[in-house]
Amino acid sequence: MTASHWIRALCALHWLTFVVMLPSTAQAWGPSGHRMVAELAEHQVDPAAGREIRRLLGIARAGALADIANWADDVRSDPAQRELSRATARLHFVNFADARCHYDPAGICANGQCVVAAINRYAALLGDRTKPDAERVDALRFLVHFVADAHQPLHAGYRSDRGGNNFQVRFNGDGSNLHAIWDSKILGSRRLGWKDYAHRLGRQVIADSDRDPVDWAEQSCRITRDDGVYPQRRVIDQAYLERMRPIVERQIRRAASRLADLLDRTLD
Repeated sequence: MTASHWIRALCALHWLTFVVMLPSTAQAWGPSGHRMVAELAEHQVDPAAGREIRRLLGIARAGALADIANWADDVRSDPAQRELSRATARLHFVNFADARCHYDPAGICANGQCVVAAINRYAALLGDRTKPDAERVDALRFLVHFVADAHQPLHAGYRSDRGGNNFQVRFNGDGSNLHAIWDSKILGSRRLGWKDYAHRLGRQVIADSDRDPVDWAEQSCRITRDDGVYPQRRVIDQAYLERMRPIVERQIRRAASRLADLLDRTLD
């Protein structure tokens, strides 16, 4: 092997080591949770908004909102969407400055780089019928995803642990992190497929008049502060999952209700 080959091999090894050491990518609720929010919201929108949603979904070659609910995460693993992924990476969350959970846009959402501003921005784009359909389809994809993100408490916390990614815990005897637990383990502990789970949650719709994404994010932040989300002993057991599950289910219902209302106001 020539010297140049050795250099390229060592560089490749260094890059692989760097990638392996990176913390896992945060995905609020995991794919199932996002689909559940979208499914519940689609059943709550009014007929006029529903017709426009179906038209846009047809352009996206999708049959339901649940089919596009994870697109904003999926672009991260698509080489063709690398620039879009980088441009929207900071739009999945908001980091509050402290435990007061007060939204100060100049301090924590500079240049609109947070989930709160993203929701408002993509709602405006979706509602602008002078824009090309392709742009409005992407706006719908982002909006469905980001509303769910705002309701995942660890996407709107105030601690310096990257939304729980750096908060190490023990789960079933293995090492994990708090964000991974909230991604999927709490919902997964019910051992239901996402559609059956959504059907069960849909039996109790939360009628919520809270329309401001700022309030949604501040509410999520207060959950991380007040509701025992951070286990003191850093051990996740079945009791923790069962204690947190009603909070998760309530947040998914809230997200669905608020997304449906937002789509109605945007598309009617």
